[in-house]
Amino acid sequence: MAPRRPVKRLPIVLILASLAFAAGAQDNSRLPDLGSSADALISPQEAQDYGASMLRQMRALDMVVDDPLLDEYINDLGFRLVAACAKPRDHFQFFIVKDEEINAFALPGGYIAVNSGLIAITRNEDELAGVLAHEIGHITQNHLQRAFEDSKKDAPLLALVVLGAIAAGAAGRSAGDAPIAVLAGGQGLLAQKEINFTRKDEIEADRAGIKTLANAGFDPNAMAAFFQHMEDVMSTGAGGQVPSFLQDHPVTSDRIADAKSRADALVTAQKLHPGGDNLLDGQWEQITTPIAFVRGPIRLGADTASPGGLNTYELMRERARVLSGNPVRLVDYYAGNLKNKAGFDTPVNRYGYALALTRSDRGAQAVAQLEPLLKAHAGSLILTLALADARLQAGQRDAALALYQPLNRQSPRNRAVALAYANALTDRGDKQQASTAADLLRPLLENSDDPALYTAYARASDKAGDDERAGEAWADASYYAGRPFDAMEQLQRLLKRNDLSYYSRSRIQARIAELTPLVLELRKRRIDTPDNPATGNSSQQ
Repeated sequence: MAPRRPVKRLPIVLILASLAFAAGAQDNSRLPDLGSSADALISPQEAQDYGASMLRQMRALDMVVDDPLLDEYINDLGFRLVAACAKPRDHFQFFIVKDEEINAFALPGGYIAVNSGLIAITRNEDELAGVLAHEIGHITQNHLQRAFEDSKKDAPLLALVVLGAIAAGAAGRSAGDAPIAVLAGGQGLLAQKEINFTRKDEIEADRAGIKTLANAGFDPNAMAAFFQHMEDVMSTGAGGQVPSFLQDHPVTSDRIADAKSRADALVTAQKLHPGGDNLLDGQWEQITTPIAFVRGPIRLGADTASPGGLNTYELMRERARVLSGNPVRLVDYYAGNLKNKAGFDTPVNRYGYALALTRSDRGAQAVAQLEPLLKAHAGSLILTLALADARLQAGQRDAALALYQPLNRQSPRNRAVALAYANALTDRGDKQQASTAADLLRPLLENSDDPALYTAYARASDKAGDDERAGEAWADASYYAGRPFDAMEQLQRLLKRNDLSYYSRSRIQARIAELTPLVLELRKRRIDTPDNPATGNSSQQ
């Protein structure tokens, strides 16, 4: 088996904290104080492990948009900002939540989530960067720790984290309180709690984020512009319902004005002192003349479309919209607007329309949309990959492979290309093609937590006749998809085989040893997971 991330055990204090809050929600008794210092309660590594466990649970609930292109884009954007922030050494990982609610939130350990609904409503890449920079500011300024050190609520730190952060991501979903119950344990439905930062924290995150935006080459005015846009959306089209983002990040006219003032001062100071360090606070009020701010857009790897052509951010905005929504409804959305709405017929919206057609099993129609786009924007990896996917869905497998192969040769370690190409080789392919698919995917497994990658590798290995590697990969896919009991069962079943090699047996035994404390504690504490409904609140999937 190729190297992969080791299993990160869910720290026992995290499980106990969740259960303590669950019990307190029922009997209203005061919970034990686990300490006022966040660093004493949980180490940075434990916080990172905990954030990873929350991401796995969200995947188990089908709340995450696991798409290699979107994942590459949002992390490239996020890490450009991280490199320019106050604490670039902190661990960060960015991901997209499959939710049309307008929201974004931070988890312990540097995990930052942005809802697909928020991406869809941004008007440019700078606004999206502004949201990410604000959330990065909450982490670099230690606001998660501060919020709970200063909290007077009768609940321990991590219980509030699990309920607050996931509640923010799950708000408005049809599952109601089910995601919260799954994560926090089998003590019945829990009252929704939110991580509420103080007004001071919000302003501080704004200021840190504005500096980060400017240092990273983005328009520092974009944060205030997006906040204003949210208020405009609320007043004109939300029917009085406040978007989740504004509930969690309350905006006032003073706050918007402060953000604008500081952004204008910063870009002016950078003009006067190019390449200098961040400004001291005392300099803000002395410099007030705004200037234009220019920088290049994020580009995905080997996408060679001309700089003056397609905008990668706009393509990814539509991709996020399509991959998180109902494809049939979205086909109607694009088709209706292309026909009736002036100015809607753009290459970006045609791309979104083609994706929706492919996802609704109308690959031939998607091909008809994509071919003229690719002719006009030759060399675009994003469009070529979309055309290959559409051809494959339309039953044109040979034509699809003829597109995947040169893409893979051009970008041999591009996860989006390798995953699509490998799946095409495995599906309806022979043993040799499946072996080629496994070889494509094996180098990408190292340090990956993408269950789709492990699933594809398992399928390819199985068809290629390597059922030992396939069995291990199936177990890894289950684990990273938030199904630890399924993973354990698969590993134990695999270990019973008499034909395992010494090295395979040793790997599997080590993997079981890593998982055992987690599954025993989950079972002991009667904590629900999708693959082990300990109290009957979760359904077996």
